[in-house]
Amino acid sequence: MVAIFRYDNMEMTLLIGLDAASYILTLLLVCIGLVIIFGMMNVINLAHGEFFLLGAYTVVLLQQYALPFAVILVVAFVFVALVGLLIEEVVIRRIYHRFLDTILATWGISLALKQLVIILFGPGSQQAVAPFVEPVAMFGITYSSYRLFVMAMAIAITAATFFILFRTRLGLTARGVIANRQMASCLGVNTRRVDRVTFAFGSGLAGLAGAIMAPLMSVDPQMGVGFLVPAFLSVLVGGTASPLGALWGAGIIGGSNSVVAAVWTPVIAQIVVFSLAILIIRLMPNGLTGRRRR
Repeated sequence: MVAIFRYDNMEMTLLIGLDAASYILTLLLVCIGLVIIFGMMNVINLAHGEFFLLGAYTVVLLQQYALPFAVILVVAFVFVALVGLLIEEVVIRRIYHRFLDTILATWGISLALKQLVIILFGPGSQQAVAPFVEPVAMFGITYSSYRLFVMAMAIAITAATFFILFRTRLGLTARGVIANRQMASCLGVNTRRVDRVTFAFGSGLAGLAGAIMAPLMSVDPQMGVGFLVPAFLSVLVGGTASPLGALWGAGIIGGSNSVVAAVWTPVIAQIVVFSLAILIIRLMPNGLTGRRRR
């Protein structure tokens, strides 16, 4: 009986760990865009959840034409990036130095995008189909093969993003603008071009995250909110001093939420997550990376 009890506990721990890793990595994709946009442009983008939403609905739409799933993911990233680029060009660039106006503007954009989705697809939920559903047996348990695919994709995309940010000239330029926009401009950096590329890239990451998660969720006009709130909490906890803040924030917020929800209830998990976020922000107002930077 003791051996069986220990074996069951081991299985449960492994399942909780895999679910937590899946949620953390997906949340990280959304957070990276928020950290870069806020750190560089000082824009709180309340429409970021709707970019996630657009990515999911892109999957629903394109699966009707029997396109390969890999092609759909690429199209989702490009489409949402172009939407972000259009919004940045038409609205965001005109209000960079008006902090409160950016909140109102992006909130209005989020409402407009959500209503557009309702007009095109209706208020009901849609369902995206996973490209493969066979469970995988490992370490004595069976786990969804598509969830493992989600984790692998999130790791690959995150690694590619950090490679661009820390190992390329474009990333060096972007981090220079984040650190000191005026100095970067004096050194000849075209900050306007960097703003456009950054906003589009961050938007595309959110759309790609939505596309990847679409087969695991009910695709409806409210689904973006479920990732927007924890993403902002992750940004506040991790800090905007460095893109690495997204990694710290997503790990703490996503991990604590998944583990507590599995052990107790989702309601208790929300209480614990918000309490933890408040405590960290109270002790380190600039987030974890902000504290290290000082």
